[in-house]
Amino acid sequence: MAIWQGSSLRKPTGARSRRNRNKRNAEFGRTPADTRIGEEVKKEIIVRGNGTKARATVANRINVIDPKDNSSKNVEIKTVLENSANAHFVRRNIITKGAVVETEIGKAKITSRPGQKGIVNGVLIE
Repeated sequence: MAIWQGSSLRKPTGARSRRNRNKRNAEFGRTPADTRIGEEVKKEIIVRGNGTKARATVANRINVIDPKDNSSKNVEIKTVLENSANAHFVRRNIITKGAVVETEIGKAKITSRPGQKGIVNGVLIE
């Protein structure tokens, strides 16, 4: 079944909303990227207006910023420790924005959206 991102068929009160037009092709979404840990794989997708978007489907490195000395390092991701988006993402090692990952230099919180931008950025946490 397709992913539809149009307006709801129900009003906030629960009553049925009458549609004044049919679904539009621009309102359909795509399946989530579900970026996981492994040898890096990126996928180019064409978006509305013929632009392109890099989607990271598999990633193994992260750009980590250390807030103490404001330095940046590119290190390897070991595993996902917690993910507030979905508890099951931890078991499957899926990386999303807000996830906490274990790296070579410590824990880091993901600040970028790997499924949207194709790059994994994060901030070192204690």
